[in-house]
Amino acid sequence: MRKRKPKVRIVQPDPRYKDEMVTQFVNNLMIQGKKSVAFSVFYDAMDIIKERTSEDEHAIWKKALNNAMPQVEVRSRRIGGATFQIPTEIRAKRKISIGMKWLIKFSRARSGKGIAEKLASELIAASKGEGAAVKRKEDTHKMAESNRAFAHFKV
Repeated sequence: MRKRKPKVRIVQPDPRYKDEMVTQFVNNLMIQGKKSVAFSVFYDAMDIIKERTSEDEHAIWKKALNNAMPQVEVRSRRIGGATFQIPTEIRAKRKISIGMKWLIKFSRARSGKGIAEKLASELIAASKGEGAAVKRKEDTHKMAESNRAFAHFKV
């Protein structure tokens, strides 16, 4: 166990939308410390979303993130020689980070040309309640639901 909680790092809001969550998303999107490249990829994806849907791209991104965020997850716990999958509620910060990571992971796995194109497609799909990130969330919820009988073993 840690002796003390680590300090929460303050994230600067992004230049276009003035939103700290966007910066956190870009930080997760970034590879090898290339933040300016990650920002340009994100903003290109947002422009593609605006072009395709003719709606507010920031609202679509927020909706996609909300649709991809899981509420519960299963944790493995060993009790009496058997391993049980115990459903647990997720902290707010962890919900957000898991949702972001899933959106990025599944947008990279998508077929298409260029990461901005793939990210835009995944975000549009997630905002409609479709896409691989939303499917992962639903699968996680189903797993938690099916293991509800072991909830009394909470960690």
